[in-house]
Amino acid sequence: MTDLTLYLLLGVFGIAFLYSCVGHAGASGYIAVMTLLGLAPAEIKPAALALNILVASIGTFQFFRAGYFSWPLFWPFALLSFPFAYLGGYVSLPALYFKALVGFVLFASAFRFLFEPPPEVEPTPPSKAVALSAGAGLGLLSGLTGTGGGIFLTPLAIFMGWGRTKTVAAVSASFILVNSISGLAGHLRAGKGFPDFVVPLAVAAALGGTAGSYLGSQRLSPLFIKRLLAAVLAIAGWKLMLTS
Repeated sequence: MTDLTLYLLLGVFGIAFLYSCVGHAGASGYIAVMTLLGLAPAEIKPAALALNILVASIGTFQFFRAGYFSWPLFWPFALLSFPFAYLGGYVSLPALYFKALVGFVLFASAFRFLFEPPPEVEPTPPSKAVALSAGAGLGLLSGLTGTGGGIFLTPLAIFMGWGRTKTVAAVSASFILVNSISGLAGHLRAGKGFPDFVVPLAVAAALGGTAGSYLGSQRLSPLFIKRLLAAVLAIAGWKLMLTS
């Protein structure tokens, strides 16, 4: 095993563990690790989406089993996010300013969660029109950035008081799953390739995702999850600006 392979496996395991604690799947972190280790850009996006599908599946199962998943909160976001994530995965846009702006927004969200985490309040779900519109926009963002959209949905839902922390984490895991499937389908439909090094990375991601999602759904407090979310958002923002 080469040093590059070892670093890649350890990086994927660590990212999957950290992200899955808060209901995320880690695409932005995988992209950062693979970018730093010099992998080809054409291989990074589909590899990250494939790992996202695996870890999001595990997270969805763990949070659902713990009783935190909310179908009424999930489906309005997911309904339009699926086709828009497909569109985002299909097209390629100049991303210099787009990624820098999104990265800045994620850093700002991380700062807020780190120093002033929103308190747990009685949730007020959004109207169907708001949720459908937000889902469409977040789905497009997820496809364009090669992520599952959870890094955008989770802080938005918590700041707006649309659900309790662990409920939002459960919904985000499922949201990421459907968007990652759609984004990868759009990528493949556009005739782009799929890397052959994903299988060993999938093993590392599965181990990290299983451990992290178990802790997030069963053991960690909402406040601790918000602190972890701050770290996740900071990593995601850094990654987007790094590759912009």
